[in-house]
Amino acid sequence: MAVTFDLPIVDHHAHLRPGESALLAARNFAKAGGSHLFLATQNYLAHAPRSLEEYRRQFETTESIAARVRKETGIEVLSVLAPYPIDLVHVASETGLVAAEHLQLDALELAAKEVREGRAVALGEVGRAHFPVDPEVKQALDRVMGTALRIAHETGCPAVLHTEDLDERGYAEVSEMTRKSGLPPERAIKHYARTVVPSAQRHGVTPSFLAKRELVREVVREPGPWFFETDFLDDPARPGVALPLETVPRRVRQLLGSPALPRGDVVEKLSIPFVEAPRRLYGLELMRRSPLTIEV
Repeated sequence: MAVTFDLPIVDHHAHLRPGESALLAARNFAKAGGSHLFLATQNYLAHAPRSLEEYRRQFETTESIAARVRKETGIEVLSVLAPYPIDLVHVASETGLVAAEHLQLDALELAAKEVREGRAVALGEVGRAHFPVDPEVKQALDRVMGTALRIAHETGCPAVLHTEDLDERGYAEVSEMTRKSGLPPERAIKHYARTVVPSAQRHGVTPSFLAKRELVREVVREPGPWFFETDFLDDPARPGVALPLETVPRRVRQLLGSPALPRGDVVEKLSIPFVEAPRRLYGLELMRRSPLTIEV
């Protein structure tokens, strides 16, 4: 049975490297029905950036990947830029903690400039380590995170967060940090959310859920805002470390074909991550160029 699907299909968080592998992954995404991709920057060197100039080149590389994927696949690609918080951990061991923290702050300002000038749509990933670190490193990460939230507020964009897995207490802590910075809590987006914490316990913070099959089935019963993502990592040295880029459109097909969920309810729920959340948090009106025909 053929179903016409008019909504965009959006992967809220993925990484691509320069080269043909990025185009192959993007074409697979488009072939499966994907239409919009939020492309988060990553380190393209063999080491974490050690200078502002290296961050500048990194951000330019992300933007060039986005431009090439747009041109050659027709996917709309939206860049998300910031210094990765774990860079601070690596760089501090070489330059000292103070210098590493200053570099993060300078790189955040550079990323914010890219957002203000329309080359990116959010600051990300920003936040803190997802593993234990020394107390003084944790304090530095928290200071940088607080500054990132403030800069996002001043820039008028969301902040995409890299953190440990959050329970209610963790969401409450992040929410308090956003309020102190001036950023509305819902514009702090918890990337790589792997469990469903009920909306009342998220204290206004928005999750971007990993698009695993069982998690998706649970998430679609939740009120918004929220997103789906793969956190796809285009790294041949680490195959299978993240979900394939075509996963989100595959989940759409599975949901539409599920006998347990009325099709109209599925479409209504999928408007949350694909239309309503991008509009509400980013001010973006995402639309498909043409309807998608899906066999279910």
